[in-house]
Amino acid sequence: MNYTVLTLFPEIVDAFFATSIMAKAIQRGVIGYRSINIRDFATDKHHKCDDAPYGGGAGMLMLPEPLGRALEYAGAQKKLMPAEAQEAPNRHQKRARVVYLSPSGRLFDQDLARELAMEQELILLCGRYEGIDQRIIDSYVDDEISIGDYVLSSGEVGALVLIDATYRLVEGVISAESLEEESFSDGLLEYPQYTRPEIYDTLRVPEVLLSGHHEQIRRWRLRKRVEKTLLVRPDLIAKGLAAGRFSAETRKLIQELQIQSSGGQGAAEFEGDTDERN
Repeated sequence: MNYTVLTLFPEIVDAFFATSIMAKAIQRGVIGYRSINIRDFATDKHHKCDDAPYGGGAGMLMLPEPLGRALEYAGAQKKLMPAEAQEAPNRHQKRARVVYLSPSGRLFDQDLARELAMEQELILLCGRYEGIDQRIIDSYVDDEISIGDYVLSSGEVGALVLIDATYRLVEGVISAESLEEESFSDGLLEYPQYTRPEIYDTLRVPEVLLSGHHEQIRRWRLRKRVEKTLLVRPDLIAKGLAAGRFSAETRKLIQELQIQSSGGQGAAEFEGDTDERN
């Protein structure tokens, strides 16, 4: 996977690629990276990259000319218009995917992270101020992506979130086993984790984790995952049930825990699942 980040402040993102697991992945050649300073493509002596928006309004907007030149330098290709696509259906088949980080974009989640991690190259465009000229979006951008329902002053922060969520899914960065039971890996949040010492400030590690009984530990962890997801993110439970994502064992646990929390009500909703096992 290769990441190209277009930014007005490359120093913000450069540090991320020089540390921890990312630095090791780059050293091994699993991940490639370059940052491009958009200001280098402004032609005036002040390297101006913003101006007031047409039609009035608060704030400034990033200029299309420096952005366009920076994107071309990065290897981004303009999108085909519908008529062009019909005339040349095979053109641009291998064009890099261009992502603009924007609060008005598609909401980023683990499913989208997996999708993006399959790309050979991502070109990430970091906005500032009130955003970028729409003509750049129309010409180059494949995806507008938001990391959450809030507004940041920096597209660089959003880009780093996207990079961190995707690069770790690239084969060879982290072991597959480490990814299997993470939060969102199968529609559930992760179970609680413990390490030494066995007793900390009067709090003990759950006995089941000290038992060495792998099946009991597996069941305990699954129960804790369901408990936490029901408590913190019930929307994930509803989404997983609707998509048929959960095993019969997980569905039974959901049923049992929902009945407990409702004082014995609501069993009929999951009737038929209680005796199933995967």
